[in-house]
Amino acid sequence: MKSRRALATALLFTLIPAALATDWPAWRGPARDGHAAADQRAPIKWSETENVLWRTPVRGRGHGSPTVVGNRIYLATADHATQEQLVLALDRATGREVWATVVHRGGLETGGHRNSSQASASVVWDGDRLLINFLNAKAIHTTALDPAGKILWQTRVDSYVPHQGFGASPVVHESLVLVAADHRGGGKLAALDRRTGQLVWEHARPKIANYASPAIITAAGRTQVVLGGCNLLVSLDPLTGKKLWEVEGSTEETVVTAVTDGHRVFTSGGYPRSHVVAVEADGSGKIAWQNPTRAYVPSMLVRAGHLYAVLDAGQAVCWRSDTGEELWREKVDKDFYASPVMLGSRIYATSLRGVTSVFEATPQKFTLLAQNQLGDEALATPAICGGRIYLRAAKKGETREEFLWCIGEK
Repeated sequence: MKSRRALATALLFTLIPAALATDWPAWRGPARDGHAAADQRAPIKWSETENVLWRTPVRGRGHGSPTVVGNRIYLATADHATQEQLVLALDRATGREVWATVVHRGGLETGGHRNSSQASASVVWDGDRLLINFLNAKAIHTTALDPAGKILWQTRVDSYVPHQGFGASPVVHESLVLVAADHRGGGKLAALDRRTGQLVWEHARPKIANYASPAIITAAGRTQVVLGGCNLLVSLDPLTGKKLWEVEGSTEETVVTAVTDGHRVFTSGGYPRSHVVAVEADGSGKIAWQNPTRAYVPSMLVRAGHLYAVLDAGQAVCWRSDTGEELWREKVDKDFYASPVMLGSRIYATSLRGVTSVFEATPQKFTLLAQNQLGDEALATPAICGGRIYLRAAKKGETREEFLWCIGEK
């Protein structure tokens, strides 16, 4: 029989409002849109000596976000010294390592972008098992593990022609786990049975490099899986893979996970051109608005009829979601790879140099509240749940060492 915790988490995606969530079970949080539960208090200010409840070293390197469920934190990481890709389980209260499971041994890529890693996807918890994607031996593999770290199944989703790297996280929807594997050899968006790993459906994709995770959205009265990039924005029925609509015009390469305001789908890209676009989600093919802003890597946020972005170069922007009217644009920091997280009207945005800027973001104005340094380098999006912030960052000295920090009011 499932535990109460497992049942509650399994229902998170369909029944329980994000406001009640105390966990962070997937990429971009409980509602998979970058919003933390609004009914919690999280620190605004911290440093290595202030409001840090614990810090624990993380073996290897990875850019996936922490996944926080019950009394555990799960991380994907890659250790080039031992040629292993792993999933780690840490104790939520102390950061102590509980178990480490080697998912792949050997087969790690050595090329790609200088800021990529061999563990850039986030673990997802579906109520019974953990799911993770890795690029290994020039193929994308999805692996399921039980809560004790035992591998339940592993599926080779597709071959993969490496370019800049791979970072698409698995996405759970009902009985399925959806996996994007876009690459220059011709990729696919695949749906696997999350209990067995068997392929349920697949959708062929163009021969173009792309890095976005699929997004499950509810818009225009129906549930859709949407994926930007490869010069397309496509919408499919998540249970069958049937194409609902497709619009030309998204850039070749995207990294962001699409978001919605319930009427429009928003995505952006940065190669070969900078582009933010709003597409009507009703299948009409209508582009509501677009602009040439470079919001390439950090995913965007929607709140109360407005779209917020933290641009790669370090500016924060607010647009009206219906018209694209820009209401304000303010400098925050520079060089962002992590996606911002929204808690109420506050946005937490972590830059490459390990500075997390906290600012109040309303349509009326931008107000910087604090800037907090931890470590020297950060590419992973933080998790905010249960009144705590879990932040993955590295300190760079003679050797680079990665840590997970737990930030909370003492």
